[in-house]
Amino acid sequence: MIQRISFRLSKVVFAAAALMLVAATSVQAELLIRITEGADSAIPVSVVPFSESGSMPAGDKLSSIVQADLAMSGEFRPLPPEKMLSLPSKRSDVYFRDWRLLGQRYVLVGELTRNGDRVQARYELFDVNREERILGETAAAPASNIRSLAHHVSDKVYEAITGVPGAFSTKLAYVTLDRTSGQPRYRLQVSDIDGKRARVRLESKEPILSPAWSPDGKKLAYVSFESGKPAIFIHELNSGQRTKVADFPGLNSAPTWSSDGQSLLMTLSKDANAEIYQMDLQSRKVTKLTNHWAIDTEAAWDSNDDGIFFTSDRSGGPQIYYMAKPGAEPRRITFGSRYNARPRPDSKGEYVYYVHQRDGAFLIARTNLKNDEETVLTRTESDESPSVSPNGRMLIYATKQSGKSVLTVISADGGAAYSLPASEGDVRDPAWGPIVR
Repeated sequence: MIQRISFRLSKVVFAAAALMLVAATSVQAELLIRITEGADSAIPVSVVPFSESGSMPAGDKLSSIVQADLAMSGEFRPLPPEKMLSLPSKRSDVYFRDWRLLGQRYVLVGELTRNGDRVQARYELFDVNREERILGETAAAPASNIRSLAHHVSDKVYEAITGVPGAFSTKLAYVTLDRTSGQPRYRLQVSDIDGKRARVRLESKEPILSPAWSPDGKKLAYVSFESGKPAIFIHELNSGQRTKVADFPGLNSAPTWSSDGQSLLMTLSKDANAEIYQMDLQSRKVTKLTNHWAIDTEAAWDSNDDGIFFTSDRSGGPQIYYMAKPGAEPRRITFGSRYNARPRPDSKGEYVYYVHQRDGAFLIARTNLKNDEETVLTRTESDESPSVSPNGRMLIYATKQSGKSVLTVISADGGAAYSLPASEGDVRDPAWGPIVR
């Protein structure tokens, strides 16, 4: 069951359940990747298989990971290696005429060298039409961490071509639900953005909801029902230490970090009605930001940490509102349907993304904050929980495929997509981690 927002509060009794913590190094079955739709405007690029010197670790090749990363973004159309006329590894071996003949705009070449327990990558990116090198770098990583090295190369290539930092080295957090044992098992997991290297951070018989990344990528805030009622925890990923930060009577839900990592937005109903609060994490003092008879929930800071977007039913049904500063009069953002919820603004202050109901289907839409133009981005029918990549170029959300909950990543304009179904059970509540320098 995909959780939807309930705008009617009622008393619900939850049975207490034992919680099982799982070591941060334990590995869970990875998500599977399926590219379902490409963009017509994708840029042709060739990632030539890197030459190798010395014994390389078994598993995926670095150039194959880079090729998959670029394809997943929806902005690039990599040329399969079997269609390449040559396999150069340095500038002197690149014949631009051949690459132009193949219709390529860019070509990436490089070589890998094994030095003890480390692998060094030397790589160069060329503009085929200009016959110019636009990127050249040497980078290294432990031989056991080729995948991180590959994601680093992908980030550099993406930024050299688009001018926007890549997000391939970032992480995803999400919740899986497995019922194969006869009892539900909720698992909070963290993986690469392609679903690889998934690790279970928390496992419980009771629901885990709404994971949210700290801006330094070291912590997750989330809602857990382990004590029989919703409470908000902060989980330090390296140590596994968990701290309960909100356990007030009633609702404790929808945590979102400030950009400085010093406070959380959250929804509390400790004073009978669901309102937006801000908690200072050092003092644990909470400040009420909204005060209305309606239900206000699912808040997120704008790109400057000045105002907040939130969901409210004060107009008769759930809609997105924006409050420029605490105490200011909220301004309604969405008008295109009777249901718009779960706002997630991008990092540049250009768009806000949200769940949008149209013709009985729940879709993902966005509103341009400069001209109020609304665009529906998805074509599935049961979409939830949008989360924007930190560079603003991709969006991940939960949806249904063949009766199962899966994650889908689309380009921010909806032009390309790939799905990340779990190998076992359902997967939901995705949160895209920050770019960590």
